[in-house]
Amino acid sequence: MPRTPFDIPDQIREMTDKSVNQAKKALEQYLDATQQAVSKAEGSTRSAQEGAAEVNRQALAFVEENVASSFDLAQRLVQARTIEEIAALQKEYFAKQMQNLTEQGKSLSAMMERAAGKAKG
Repeated sequence: MPRTPFDIPDQIREMTDKSVNQAKKALEQYLDATQQAVSKAEGSTRSAQEGAAEVNRQALAFVEENVASSFDLAQRLVQARTIEEIAALQKEYFAKQMQNLTEQGKSLSAMMERAAGKAKG
């Protein structure tokens, strides 16, 4: 099947890149504020809640990692010059994200089990 290039105008790519950067900055500020709120809330917890706080911190770290990965994809898509390149970037991203989400789920599950064990005894 022959390749059919579809050139994306530089102005559109520049405008999209600027929008992605602005959204990324806003999200980073939101996540920073969320981390500060979590840290303040953790100050009043005791041993049973320490495990939950650890899980919360790790979950937030995973959210940040996944969001950063999404912004990386967006920035790479902005630079793409053909539909084929866009499709390849998306395929690579989704495969990597599925692997990361599986690993993150296992990690959080193990952390929750340890926290439950500490709370019992």
